[in-house]
Amino acid sequence: MKVVRRPARSVLFGMLAAAVLIIGPPPAASAAGPRIDLQVLVVTNGSASVSAVAQQLKAEGVPYTTVDLRDSGRPVIDETFLSDTVDGAPRAKFQGVVLPNASPFGDDAEMAALAAYEKRFGIRQLDAHVRPSAAVGMNAPAYSGPMDGVTAQLTESARADAFRYLGGPVRFDDAERGGTVTDGFVATPLPDDPGAGKSFTTLATATVKGTTGTIAGVYTHDGRSELVLNFTSEREQWHFQTLGRGLVNWLTKGVHLGHDRNYFAVHSDDVFMADARWSTEYNCTPTEDCDDEVETKDIRMAPEDVSYATQWQAKNGFTIDMAYNGGGSDEAALKNGVDPLTVAFVAVKDKFRWLNHTYSHPFLGCVQNWRTDPWQCTRNQAGEITYVSEATIDREVSRNVQWATSRGIKVDGSELVTGEHSGLRVTPQQPDDNPFLATALAKNGVKWTASDASRERDQRVIGSVRTVPRHPLNIYYNVGTAAEEVDQYNWIHTRRSDGGSGICEDDSSCIEPLDPDTGYESYIVPVETRIALTHVLANDPRPHYAHQSNQAEERILYPVLERVLAQYWSAFAANTPLINAPMSALGDELRRQDAWRAADKSKVTAYVQDGTVTVRPPAGLEVPVTAPEGTLDVANGAAFGQSYAGERSAYRAGDVTLTLPGA
Repeated sequence: MKVVRRPARSVLFGMLAAAVLIIGPPPAASAAGPRIDLQVLVVTNGSASVSAVAQQLKAEGVPYTTVDLRDSGRPVIDETFLSDTVDGAPRAKFQGVVLPNASPFGDDAEMAALAAYEKRFGIRQLDAHVRPSAAVGMNAPAYSGPMDGVTAQLTESARADAFRYLGGPVRFDDAERGGTVTDGFVATPLPDDPGAGKSFTTLATATVKGTTGTIAGVYTHDGRSELVLNFTSEREQWHFQTLGRGLVNWLTKGVHLGHDRNYFAVHSDDVFMADARWSTEYNCTPTEDCDDEVETKDIRMAPEDVSYATQWQAKNGFTIDMAYNGGGSDEAALKNGVDPLTVAFVAVKDKFRWLNHTYSHPFLGCVQNWRTDPWQCTRNQAGEITYVSEATIDREVSRNVQWATSRGIKVDGSELVTGEHSGLRVTPQQPDDNPFLATALAKNGVKWTASDASRERDQRVIGSVRTVPRHPLNIYYNVGTAAEEVDQYNWIHTRRSDGGSGICEDDSSCIEPLDPDTGYESYIVPVETRIALTHVLANDPRPHYAHQSNQAEERILYPVLERVLAQYWSAFAANTPLINAPMSALGDELRRQDAWRAADKSKVTAYVQDGTVTVRPPAGLEVPVTAPEGTLDVANGAAFGQSYAGERSAYRAGDVTLTLPGA
């Protein structure tokens, strides 16, 4: 291992790239500097604010150890718990410390031990929610109370350092619009005292009810750095979703295990097919749950919808994945001699990504018996479930690829979306996957098949195929207008006494009926935007999906996508783009995340010492590593990893040695 000797440094906010910070006399010339293990200590009292930080660490893949102050059997935080010696060098077992407040311990000795540890090794401390006082370098609060709907501003100090991925203000959710109440304090910092080594660097300011002041900042004192947050947080609140990455970045000085991206991909299913339309009169969908005499006009995209989609993508810099069924095109051509929709799509085929959605969209699981309500799987005389054959699955997959190839449409044969995610288990009717599915997909070179994340959030392995769970957008497949969407939404989400189905009464999730004219824009679009962004900002590579019907007629898919993009770019800088990737790439990222999450972290050696990052994983394990810009990979002398959000990161298998900038 390369050893770089240098004089000691003091702890200063803004020195994100400094890997080892030593307070006190420098070590002997021949001695290696302290070793800082890449793991975070989280001390919790059960508060939501600490849980939010812990969930951020988990989402990014940052290893952490939790000490619960409510647990009588918890370990005592003392010098032995925090540090020891390895290979003759002092070792800090934790690279950062998260506390619920500035001093949460009932025993002053624990806080003293922690303070001495932080000073000795240059370890940073994050206080998840603090009431301003002189103890944290601030005056008493000038304002105390709710912060819902407040817009905070980041300072230049914040944007130049750990929060350089943010390009706009920080907005606190408005509780009246479905958010959660946020409480906080606004205060002013005490004057700096250089003689005593005390200073306060404001990171965020806000004006609440006419009072302007600091709501977050770094208090440097006694040779320690302490980031104090004057507001409460929950993981799914917008202000924390936008700040979470920066908190981890600051806490770890930008060096940690973990890999974080903001993913957003959208699939449009049933392209070239016609989707049945919801009956606003009978509250049902023909061919699904209506009586035979109920009829509605099917919904199918038109050539002008293709032109609109092409222009919309170019304007918004966002590509939609078209999950197509070639059989729908052939059926339309058989009726009319030529299908104008297919002609329009083929003319701009390279403007979209294409997904095999099977040729004719059949159900590929068990043979369904629709004589019962709900449907059941057909069984043979022995009582065994009868499944759709391997030949049928093979034909549906291969024929659709052939259909696209004959028209010059490029399709990745390793990706598949079956109709209704069929073939996979569907509880309670079909408790197991179709046993013919894995063989048929492998025969066709399929490696990734979509599943429904609302039913199966986790990725599964089926033979040689992995599932890619997709988040459904709550824009129904059987609607083409906003009024139809609101009508069905009201049917599902309102009480019987309000004219709804009453389904929501079972879990007390009912809402007041939405206005048919305004409910989509005023309620459904904001709700779906918030849900989608919760996924985007949780390092979640699972794609979202809607249907071609939502791109037809009133094109109600686009307002949701536009709101997601607008809200995202209102906060994030250009160095933090949305990752809009193909399904196979997203599935592979989910595979890496799952493998890292399941790995025994105790078998991974990872630390910083004298400006060098060393990672030694067990054989076969890909380890996510994040480091500051300017970090070099010793193996090849080139920049480490990929640049994202002002950091560099990558998954690596095998030993890794990195040189940090300034080392």
